Amino acid sequence: MSSTAQPVDVNAAFAAERAEQIQAAGARQADVDARVAAGKLIPLGNGRFQVNDPDSWDNGETLLQQGGLVLPQHGLDTSRGQVALYSSVPAWHQLGNVVPGGTSNVEMVLELGGIDFEVARRPVEYRNTFDGPNRVLPEQFVTVRDDTGAGLGVVGSKYEVLQNRDAFAFLQDLVDLHDVVWESAGAVRDGRKVFVCMRLPNTVTIDAAGVADQIIPFIVALNSHDGSSLFQVVVTPWRPVCRNTERFAVRDAHTRWGVRHTRNALDRIEEARRTLGLSVQYFDEFAAEEEALARTEVTLAEFRHVVDDLWQPPADDASTRSRNIHRRRVDELVDLYTANTAQLGRTAYAAERAVTEYTDWRQTVRPTGSLRGNNLAARATAVLEGGNDEVKSRAHRRLLTLVRR
Repeated sequence: MSSTAQPVDVNAAFAAERAEQIQAAGARQADVDARVAAGKLIPLGNGRFQVNDPDSWDNGETLLQQGGLVLPQHGLDTSRGQVALYSSVPAWHQLGNVVPGGTSNVEMVLELGGIDFEVARRPVEYRNTFDGPNRVLPEQFVTVRDDTGAGLGVVGSKYEVLQNRDAFAFLQDLVDLHDVVWESAGAVRDGRKVFVCMRLPNTVTIDAAGVADQIIPFIVALNSHDGSSLFQVVVTPWRPVCRNTERFAVRDAHTRWGVRHTRNALDRIEEARRTLGLSVQYFDEFAAEEEALARTEVTLAEFRHVVDDLWQPPADDASTRSRNIHRRRVDELVDLYTANTAQLGRTAYAAERAVTEYTDWRQTVRPTGSLRGNNLAARATAVLEGGNDEVKSRAHRRLLTLVRR
């Protein structure tokens, strides 16, 4: 069924939604004071609060007071006194440097994104005693930012630094386009992780039964400077400034390609092209399978069976705590499914959206390292790094079995 509905930029829609939430928060200052008095918000100093409310999805998250509002922290790098983010549209947190419509000037994006620094390897030195001579640990190096002097991680002798500007050139070569407009770029985890995002020209329309749902595909390059992960390129329908990603494996196509930080890493463009199927393969298959889901009716009972397949119910002799956790998870997923059916009908497509929203933004996270106490930033980082891609892929495959029943 065809539709004349105008394409919807889900990123802009989310930014508008968050802007409305921020505006409404101004009228809730009295409620914030009441929550502090009731012990549901614990002051941590410097305008920071920890949520102490088991009934809230923000429980355990650290909030930051800015301009009279108490808002989630963003988790972006602030090593140089300002947020390391460039974007072509305002992000929900209203931070960073915005160039309306974007720019193709790489040097400008590097500067505005706060990632115009280089990283060098330095020997690891140690002392056997406090007053002893410095010794060098063989074949071990510290990666160091040249602007702040901060140490980012410890790596081995075969590790080769891939500079931030290399990510731009890699993406340009990947799509064989050198006047691309950059969507966003920035750093998280104190500069240990850097992202660069570009938008692909083709918009995917899920048009079955008049849904006319628009999926806007992006390619993100993820570079780490601490030795914790590969240099990666990710096909994703979302800009890395927070929100849902409908990213999962489709038949023989892949959504993620990575390479170790070695001397010849950036020479493997053709391998990346073949793996990601950037021509049309992935998105053609993606659209076909999503339309099949949109045409498939799913009862509430069937959706509950899918949930049980994804998250196994506790045994009869399980603890009360385990049973309560599972019950709350199922209740939340059912609520999300019901909310999605208002727009998408009782379909497998609505079911998939419910699972995606839950995995990205509702299930419990346990932030570590520089993200400790910052649930929202940890969720956004997991979205970017694909922490929940496996369960999304399983949900997608499971729902496809309902299409073929």
